[in-house]
Amino acid sequence: MNRFALLFFFFNKMKVNGDQDFHSFTEEKFGQAEKTELDAHLETLLSRVESTKHWTEKIMKQTEVLLQPNPNVRMEEFLYEMLDKKVPMRANNHELLGECMIDSGHEFGPGTAYGSTLIKCGETEKLLGSAEKEFIQSSAINFLTPFRNFIEGDFKTILKERKLLQNKRLDLDAAKNRLKKARVADARSAAEIELRIAQSEFDRQAEITRLLLEGISSTHAHHLRCLNDFVDAQAAYYAQCYQYMVNLQKQLGSFPSTFSNNNQPAGSSSASIWVPTAQPAASLPAPPPSQASPALNELRSTSGTRKARVLYDYDAASSSELSLLADEVITVSSVPDMDTDWLMGQRGNQKGKVPITYLELLN
Repeated sequence: MNRFALLFFFFNKMKVNGDQDFHSFTEEKFGQAEKTELDAHLETLLSRVESTKHWTEKIMKQTEVLLQPNPNVRMEEFLYEMLDKKVPMRANNHELLGECMIDSGHEFGPGTAYGSTLIKCGETEKLLGSAEKEFIQSSAINFLTPFRNFIEGDFKTILKERKLLQNKRLDLDAAKNRLKKARVADARSAAEIELRIAQSEFDRQAEITRLLLEGISSTHAHHLRCLNDFVDAQAAYYAQCYQYMVNLQKQLGSFPSTFSNNNQPAGSSSASIWVPTAQPAASLPAPPPSQASPALNELRSTSGTRKARVLYDYDAASSSELSLLADEVITVSSVPDMDTDWLMGQRGNQKGKVPITYLELLN
């Protein structure tokens, strides 16, 4: 780029007050005038603020993608925000799936096994959709809004004061240059007065800018609290979704004692996560009155099996036991030399000891 093209570039890019400031700026760029340098502390603060602005924008963008993965919907919401209009309420994917399942369940018949299961699943999907909306709303208010306020508020104020500081620095450099060029006494005296005024205004603006920049530590502390709020909101959301699914599995009577991957058996400790239960294993409840001794004696005297309904949740204390959930039905049998307070329980391919007092033998 030649000298005249460079001058034209700076003329279009820089907005400075007065021809003298522009002249000073171009002379500095060409190395023909000295440039007043900012102190190292101020330069460090400016760099820190720029870094904060950069990463705040990136975190905001990725959080928005997490909360709303559909770019078309994000663009629509942005346009509504620009037009200062309320975003219309719409069903999310969980709610749409839930409505579809419920409608199909009623079509097949609520009295049928398939129809009733579809309805139960649909109702749970709608609960998941509602929980997702609450999580998104909470995250937008407590996490995204403070970050956006920094970009659109505090950072713009810092930019304004930094631009004023740049102008004051150019004024100071111009005053220094005029003093250097002054030859007669009167001109030199006037240039010295002008230099003192310019130096005073520059120092004052540098102090204002420094105070604003040092406030970035408070911004970081505030963003840290917002980050903790976001983590709490995520934890509450996922815990709520997990509880909804646990309740659905209970309703369907297919709740396993462990969650396993497809490549390892459910009994493998390396592939399963035990589900916490409300009933402690240490205190066994009293046997239900409906459980008759003849039925239990008959089971123990034969090598057969019986169906039993689980009365209470039970968390297995060891790998030889089987975890239970209230109201599920399992198969039980008696094993020789086993403690009289226990039976062998089976659910699908899962086997383990179960306490008798947690069971009601079925006819």
